[in-house]
Parts: sequence; structure tokens; C-alpha cells
Amino acid sequence: MYHRVKNNLQVISSLLNLQSAYIKDKDDLVIFQQSQQRIASIALIHEKLYQSQDLARINFGEYTRDLVASLFTTYEVNEDAITARINIDEDVSLGLDTAIPCSLIIHELVSNSLKYAFPQGRNGSIYIELYQSHDNNLILRVSDDGIGLPSNFDFKKIGSLGLQLVDALTSQLAGSIIIKGDSGVKCQLIFPFM
Repeated sequence: MYHRVKNNLQVISSLLNLQSAYIKDKDDLVIFQQSQQRIASIALIHEKLYQSQDLARINFGEYTRDLVASLFTTYEVNEDAITARINIDEDVSLGLDTAIPCSLIIHELVSNSLKYAFPQGRNGSIYIELYQSHDNNLILRVSDDGIGLPSNFDFKKIGSLGLQLVDALTSQLAGSIIIKGDSGVKCQLIFPFM
């Protein structure tokens, strides 16, 4: 089943790619490409589930490393300039209902860091942590040491589809999110481990 879902998602991504050839407006083209990337993130989860010994859960650390490598390729990142530091407990395996929202959240936050945190060839790092707390919650942190956010930044009032998606997915996980941007950007989500 996971293999079929992955293949269907790849077909959808291919259709979007074909359709994008007819888009003349650059902003519209970016929106199409971002949708393709989101679909690819979900397809990767289904691929990992298909390859997993436990067909109900995936090793989220391995998945995250593959996702970040894919994003670095998509954004043509010079890995000598920007590095990814991933620290995910090896024993954190997530089911589909948690893995998909988490993957899309990481996708959006890492994409934002790659697009905005390091202007004009600035060097830096992106950090991703996921671990289980003592009270059986999962804590996901995605941060960078880039230029940070404007002082008047209000996460709830931002018009970005990506950040609206992060907010909606956090709610789907029954979690909470804190975003700070005074020295780089630091996002922390806490949600129940299901």
C-alpha cells in the first residue's frame, strides 16, 4: 500500500511539473514548485514506511536526513557554506499520523532558513532536534544561526502559506509552537508522543 501511495504522489508531482511548463509568472511558478516539494516530502515518508521493518512506523532520524539532503539539493545549497546538524534520538519512530505533519513542518522551516536566513552568501548552520521528554511529549526544534526575524515579527499575523501550514499542522498534532528570532530563528514545538 505505501509503495502505491508513494507512486501516486510521484505521479501528482510529475503532473504539476508538466503543468508548470505553461506558467509564465515567476511567483506562480514558485508556488507550484513549493507544492511539488511538499508532495515529495510526503512521498518520501511512504517510501521509508515501505522499506521499514515495521510497516506502521519509520525511523524519523533517517527520514529527516534524507529530507534535508533533498532540500539542500533543491535549493542548490553550497554545503561548505551552510551545514545541517541533525540530532534525533535513534529510538524515535513515528507513525504516519505524526510523521507526515512533522515532515511538512520541518520542510517548511528548513526551506525558510535556506531562503531567508543566509543572504548574500552568508555562512551558517541549520539545527534540527527531535527527542522525547520525560513527560512523554515530543520536542521538535528547528533553528538556524542566520540573520533572525524583524523585531515586529508576529507569527500569527504573517501572510506566509508556509507558516500558516506550520501553525495548522501544530494544531493537528495537538501541540504548541514558540518562534523566536532575535539571534537567528528558533522554532520549538511540543506535542504528545502518539
